Amino acid sequence: MQPTKPYVNIAAYKFVTFDDTSDKRPQFQSICKQLSLKGTILLSPEGINLFLAGLRDPIDQFLAWLRADPRFADLPVKESYSEEQPFNRMLVKPKREIITMNLPLIQPEKGRAPAVEPATLKRWLDQGHDDAGRPVVMVDTRNAFEVDVGTFDHTIDYRIDKFSEFPAVIAQHKDELAGKTIVTFCTGGIRCEKAAIHMQNVGFDSVYQLDGGILKYFEDVGGDHYSGDCFVFDRRTALNPKLEPTPTVQCYACRAVVTPREQISPLYAYGVSCPHCAPSTADAIRETIAAI
Repeated sequence: MQPTKPYVNIAAYKFVTFDDTSDKRPQFQSICKQLSLKGTILLSPEGINLFLAGLRDPIDQFLAWLRADPRFADLPVKESYSEEQPFNRMLVKPKREIITMNLPLIQPEKGRAPAVEPATLKRWLDQGHDDAGRPVVMVDTRNAFEVDVGTFDHTIDYRIDKFSEFPAVIAQHKDELAGKTIVTFCTGGIRCEKAAIHMQNVGFDSVYQLDGGILKYFEDVGGDHYSGDCFVFDRRTALNPKLEPTPTVQCYACRAVVTPREQISPLYAYGVSCPHCAPSTADAIRETIAAI
């Protein structure tokens, strides 16, 4: 059955040597303009990361063009659908890393950490242990505000503000994870891929990355063992396990995630402020929301 929503949203990344980004950037800009695509493409010597949206045929044309480059011929892509274009503009940005970790020795192109498929992870979580009988611990590698929108049940959340904090935080908690099978995860797989490699490098002996991240898990097995929604970096703000946009929004003023419950608050003014940043004390904010 063809999706009834006209816009196709794609998320994809690949770690691969990409040292001609300066030459390729104008080509990416040209093809996206020609096809009326919007979103963000990050080009880095370590690879590519993209979030794009457009109509079905232009998206397919873009992917055919991109995969004509042998480096991206096997680029895996996750799709979801929306009624409206979720991006305001088209950006093609050069970066030193497609996801910043500030550890140049982490080079996924030279070897990934083991990956666990969504269906296998669901089975592990169903039975309470991996196939070797070890307890499974989920480690969220996303920023704290993303975790607050939704995450796996009983996950470990270190409340980081940016991904580059992850190595220091995991070092502080290494002992408490000993003897367990660890599964790192993120939105689409890119952060948890680097995180899993780093954890292997510092001595964790049973660590996996969730292949394709939360979005692939939703696509393959739905929302079992997951509570809430998944934050995404576009105007949809969050997707439910059916990969549908939810009523959750992001405040224009402070960029905090604003839940439907918080949107009812008199402290929420669309496009102006929200209960997280309105000129009021924290106690007053909490009392107002609690009274709703």
